[in-house]
Amino acid sequence: MSILIEISENLQKGKAKIVKELVQKALDEGVAPEAILNEGLLDGMNIIGEKFKTNEVYVPEVLVAARAMNMGTQILKPHLVAAGVQATGKVCIGTVQGDLHDIGKNLVKMMMEGKGLEVVDLGTDVSPDTFVQTAIDQNCQIICCSALLTTTMGVMEEVVKKATEAGIRDKVKIMIGGAPVNEAYREKIGADAYTPDAASAADAAVAFCKA
Repeated sequence: MSILIEISENLQKGKAKIVKELVQKALDEGVAPEAILNEGLLDGMNIIGEKFKTNEVYVPEVLVAARAMNMGTQILKPHLVAAGVQATGKVCIGTVQGDLHDIGKNLVKMMMEGKGLEVVDLGTDVSPDTFVQTAIDQNCQIICCSALLTTTMGVMEEVVKKATEAGIRDKVKIMIGGAPVNEAYREKIGADAYTPDAASAADAAVAFCKA
């Protein structure tokens, strides 16, 4: 059995320690860092993402798989940098001002990292100015806003306005999500994408970055 398949399968089971050991072993055997990332770690995380979409696995399984991925990536990072492997894109994510919920946001972040995107996590209670300034300073292609309360989802509209005022609307895509948010609301405020779950959000972000 190929060591990359072993990495993927152990990652799906959330066996962080074994994943870490296998990543090191693969490096020692001269497997290219990019192959370990794509065919081992990301492959496993993609399978978890697909299973999460179809309710074959739930949040706890995603969390342990993501932890295993993080442990594997820690060992891989210096080798990827040395090999000049670039992230597929850069995203800043946060829960909007007035809202302190972060489980959904954290899941989206994990799924995005699982697709090879670099994610700047702004945490919760993030002001529209902070989203826009971070996107400018960090050169992000995407701003992701999350809200769980109907009372805070209006902040998303502010983010779109601020991005327009800052003149970055043609360069930066704005994605929104969270329980009270839907496609009609996305259309109303002029954001670029609404996704119902974390795995779809990651897919949409990758598509934007490739475009």
